[in-house]
Amino acid sequence: MSHGCARDKSSFAWVMEAFEPKKPGVPFGRLAENFFLTIPNSASAISASRQYASVPHLAGSDGDLQTAEDFLLLLQREFGIPKGAKQPIYPAGSAASRNATLSITNLTEPTAWIDVYYPVLNTPLDHSLQILDDEGEVVWTAELEEVADQTDGDAWNYSDAVPTWHGLSRDGEVTGKLIDANYGLKSDYDALVAKGVNLTGAIIIARYGGNFRGLKASIKAAQELGAAGVLIYSDPRDDGTVTEANGYTAYPHGPARNPTSVQRGSVQFLSIYPGDPTTPGYPAYENITRTNGSNIPEIPSLPISWANAKVLLEELNDKNRTVKLVNHVDTKVTPIWNSVGVIPGHIKDEVIIVGNHRDAWVLGATDPTSGTASVHEVVRGFGALLKEGWKPLRTIVIASWDAEEYGLIGSTEWGEDFADWIQKYVVAYFNLDSSVSGSKFSASASPSLAHFIRETAEQLPHPTDPTRTLWDARQDQGELFGQHDDAESLAMEAETTVVPDSIGVSPLGSGSDFTVFLQRLGVASLSSGFGSTRHDPVYHYHSVFDSERWQEVYGDVGFVKHVAVAKHLGVQTLRLADSIILPFNTTHYAFELESYLNKVEDLADASSVAANLTPLRAAIKSLQFASLKLDHEKHVLDHLVRRLVHRWRKHFPTPPNHEIPHPPPPHHPERPQPPKATHRPEPPHHPKRPEHPKAPHHPEHPDPPSRVGRVLKKCKGMFGPPPPRPDAFMETPTGKKHRVGHAGAWHAEQREKDDAVLATILGEEVDEKKPHFPHLPHHPHWPHWPRPKPRHPSRRMLRAFKAVRKVNQKLVAFERGFIHEDGIKDREWYRHLGVAPGKWLGYGATTLPALTEAITIEKNATLVEYEATRLKEAIEKLTAVLRA
Repeated sequence: MSHGCARDKSSFAWVMEAFEPKKPGVPFGRLAENFFLTIPNSASAISASRQYASVPHLAGSDGDLQTAEDFLLLLQREFGIPKGAKQPIYPAGSAASRNATLSITNLTEPTAWIDVYYPVLNTPLDHSLQILDDEGEVVWTAELEEVADQTDGDAWNYSDAVPTWHGLSRDGEVTGKLIDANYGLKSDYDALVAKGVNLTGAIIIARYGGNFRGLKASIKAAQELGAAGVLIYSDPRDDGTVTEANGYTAYPHGPARNPTSVQRGSVQFLSIYPGDPTTPGYPAYENITRTNGSNIPEIPSLPISWANAKVLLEELNDKNRTVKLVNHVDTKVTPIWNSVGVIPGHIKDEVIIVGNHRDAWVLGATDPTSGTASVHEVVRGFGALLKEGWKPLRTIVIASWDAEEYGLIGSTEWGEDFADWIQKYVVAYFNLDSSVSGSKFSASASPSLAHFIRETAEQLPHPTDPTRTLWDARQDQGELFGQHDDAESLAMEAETTVVPDSIGVSPLGSGSDFTVFLQRLGVASLSSGFGSTRHDPVYHYHSVFDSERWQEVYGDVGFVKHVAVAKHLGVQTLRLADSIILPFNTTHYAFELESYLNKVEDLADASSVAANLTPLRAAIKSLQFASLKLDHEKHVLDHLVRRLVHRWRKHFPTPPNHEIPHPPPPHHPERPQPPKATHRPEPPHHPKRPEHPKAPHHPEHPDPPSRVGRVLKKCKGMFGPPPPRPDAFMETPTGKKHRVGHAGAWHAEQREKDDAVLATILGEEVDEKKPHFPHLPHHPHWPHWPRPKPRHPSRRMLRAFKAVRKVNQKLVAFERGFIHEDGIKDREWYRHLGVAPGKWLGYGATTLPALTEAITIEKNATLVEYEATRLKEAIEKLTAVLRA
């Protein structure tokens, strides 16, 4: 028995370190949160934004490397990490890179480094867009670059620094007739085919909106239908009421869209797989074996401005002459840089990752620098806490990802590189992309984190209205209105907007760095921030006009929203890091699964595909009951642990004065001293209170010896409110009678309940024969009470934390339970059977994706049955985990 106890004490040494009373001034728990909230501020956020958004920093460029080193310096400065003679920049796959991540669970001091990965990227060489007459002569040439003036100095200086092109687009020159594909949705192309329109050899023109640019039939399905090339433009009718038609002036002189603005971006087929196209499922080391890549287009494309699109649409409706598209790119292996920092916690093997990407298409003051500025403030807040002696319960990792804009490459390569480590140790991933592009706050998360993200947002103030909360900002819609608003655009927005759950939190699709963590590795994730609405100043997405001036003048005046997002992200991280039991709500998740299934049944009823989903529904019901039982265990265990920790901490009193003498305060002659009293005044007279009658004497129940009586008197209240005086023999819930002292019977009863709870959670049998005696404090010198600090927590406390660890493992395993090694049909990189980006949506979430697409896309009853069975088996395994 003693050896087992010793092992417990050794393996749970962190309990002593984490829960012993803190030194005066060391913040912890809510004190740490309150201290953190004093750190983020607007001036610092603006300074950070100007630092990162002052020059272009396209992934793989010199400017990008500079921002990676800047972020590394931030981590080193704020976390107190000493700088060596050479900066820690490690090629991915090297021993140093591997050790940097794999040793996170052994660290005792903060550290930071840069990992270098080597994906295949492209950069523009030359491009053109022309209209040709019947003789092949050029009659019109588009001005493809954006036109700025010195009103926006940065946009003026860098208007041609990064040409307008699509990342990962196909090199080539094509000619063809124009065909208007509206939004380029799958339904738009189905309609064209139904009308008998022949797309072979055509150049498609489509507008942004509705889905991810790479998945527009204008590229993916268009190439499958024989199209030669694609043009995509931003249409002002999708800008809501903030248009020149409603009297608003174009940027940089007003809040409306600059007609020459162009939305750059990647055309990778994101729903097939993200990351480096040439290394699907494994990390992009410098000399790794590569494939040709099956998630990139086979036809060239260009993004164009509204000014150019108007000319082409007029041409389409008039002569519809031939259009020539030229897109020449330089495709090669290119280094990218992930900057990573670590704050070690007391619990080494439970890790929280906070991530934000750093690369931009040009200046990126909103995307991603607004997020980077907010993370900058989070890092400053954590650094200030570290300087005060704070240490989180769990380890925190801060990551600045690179090449997200090309296709989530930096995070995906790191996730594929350390997949086993992540699945073993990472409990949650918190993502931040653009933190501010408009006025409306929104939140997306795994259903198990929906309550958590809402609760924390409800406890923080609205950035501009102190009478409301941050959560209330979900109702904000901007302040720029007008009479003209496009009905078709409104309908498209309503159709493609993801409906939040009953908590107000939407499921996660894709389009940002949480993808590899959630949908391939099964790590519960969340993401939030302020987005643009139809009544906000037009956000020039991926344009040179996404500049620092736009952000400071129109995006977030005073950067109050940047600070609000920083505070929210920081509080979430602190609370999850320091929660004894992880605040995951698996029951909400289990009931959301039922609502997902209801949608699937509606789809099945509306189609001709027969589907028997009754066994799947029964499995979900069983999961709900198992989760409710786990909720009860969590509730009881949480109260037990808090009580045990409180009781243990009460064993840490100040030593008696005679053991540690206190020197008298120094005498200061310059300070006037109070006159010495010549006599002590008599205390006021109080009438003597009548004595209570003594309790009757029971010879068979003798009073405790006087020394023990004095100890019991001094221990009064040690275990909470004193229970009523019991008889000396007390019958406990198990029917046993124990000879105990005055307070001991109540404690014996409570300890039996505690042991029963722990035995249930740990899967042990309750020992009915084991005697339970009151735990009286002991010290060889009874008069010298209180006793000195105990060297170890009690056995019961260690068992309680063993139960906590088991419960937390179940909570983490919940999201992991939806990961299936076979993945989703035709896009096996995605392994999450609960949620994935839609096959034709890219960013948008599809719940129960394999089952849903078996009905809506494959229309195959046999496949529906297979997917329903596969999902049912996964849920049954998950139910067994919760019940274990």
